[in-house]
Amino acid sequence: MEQEREEKISSENEPPYLSLSRFTNPAEVKKELEGKEVWMKGWLQDVRNLGSIAFLLMRDNFMLYQATIIKKMNKSLFKEVTSIPRESVLAVKGTLQFSEKVMNGFEILVNDCRLISRAQVPLPLGVADKVDADMDTRFDNRFLDLRKPEISAIFRIRSTLVQAIRDTLLKEGFLEVHTPKIVATATEGGTELFPIEYFEKDAYLNQSPQLYKQMLMATGFDKVFEIAPAFRAEKHHTSHHLNEFISVDVEVAFAEMRDVTSLLEKVIKNIYKEVLNKNEKEIETLKLHREEIEDVSSASFPNITYTECLDILQKKGFKIEWGEDLSAEATKIVAKEFEHFYFITDWPTKIKPFYVLPKKEVPELCHAFDLMYKEEELTSGAQRVHNYELLKKRLEEKGLNSENFSSYLKPFKYGIPYHSGWGLGVERTLMVLTDKKNIRECTLFPRDRYRLEP
Repeated sequence: MEQEREEKISSENEPPYLSLSRFTNPAEVKKELEGKEVWMKGWLQDVRNLGSIAFLLMRDNFMLYQATIIKKMNKSLFKEVTSIPRESVLAVKGTLQFSEKVMNGFEILVNDCRLISRAQVPLPLGVADKVDADMDTRFDNRFLDLRKPEISAIFRIRSTLVQAIRDTLLKEGFLEVHTPKIVATATEGGTELFPIEYFEKDAYLNQSPQLYKQMLMATGFDKVFEIAPAFRAEKHHTSHHLNEFISVDVEVAFAEMRDVTSLLEKVIKNIYKEVLNKNEKEIETLKLHREEIEDVSSASFPNITYTECLDILQKKGFKIEWGEDLSAEATKIVAKEFEHFYFITDWPTKIKPFYVLPKKEVPELCHAFDLMYKEEELTSGAQRVHNYELLKKRLEEKGLNSENFSSYLKPFKYGIPYHSGWGLGVERTLMVLTDKKNIRECTLFPRDRYRLEP
């Protein structure tokens, strides 16, 4: 019986459907389609059956719109359509009429309908319901969760964000590269690696392209960047960490630290400018503060040294020994001194990786920086060690065996310029931009300590 009903309102000979996504706003729809008969496709979000008339709330990837069916015009069609479960995919045929009284200013008066895909009932997760679901339920049914406008808006902004990064770097003369994600040794000598079987050898998923992008500085590729996954087998389970994430990595030859901090500031500002230009609807959907986005896109990012951070903390009665990393509580205190983005520079050498260049005049400090948004760290970067002997020494100081880094060290023997770079987490940047409190919200299918599916 179910199949018979479905056959009545479906067909293998599909007509050319109209997608509203080719328009930018309802005014464009009106200009081109008012009074015309069209096939429109989308998801059935809700049905209001008033007996003699029914209103279908339809949703495509651009907007919600109303489809209206009058019972006396086609009783059989009326009965069939009003029995279709929510979140089924339909195509409705009819004439577009425009009125300020209806949603988005237009409706389609339906005279035919085709069922493309029937949704089972009950839904494992509501799409239009006001009741909040817990995060596990949402991610177990992520395909439904992403149908919600306030969720899909995050990833429309993410697309703009990544494109803005790429466009900015290409305009600055960078070469986009892709480095291996299967490696023989740890990037920074850490133990938090995902081991994998690689024929007869031990291998790991790469934590970072750091060593490879430095090696490329010896090739004549003066400016390189990569946007790719990185993997960290850290057993944390916080709202700010993932075990797989997208990292934007940049390396520049003949560049000092201030050169790459200026570049990073330009990248961040251009992200905000592009979101303002391209994501007006998403800004509204997420109830973001447009004024703050505008401010970031034009303001300068101040600098503060690590030692100055400790001075602020001491004045607030919070003590940290010089040389210790800044705790989450400490960065919250420092963040109160700034409106949004700021750089922390001149870090203690001992708490930074082996490839970070110590200051010649004060080797206890190094040419490293973090880009912060309030208390959130978004980027770490530095000028790198480019001297072969010093690099070997720094490896040993960190308790690492230089023989395990022979492929990495080799280019440093044969002429390599001084160079600097940084790595920016896409998800953390998106968290800041969309004001989300959990990094999983900014990932289509997150991977953390307890989640490997879907």
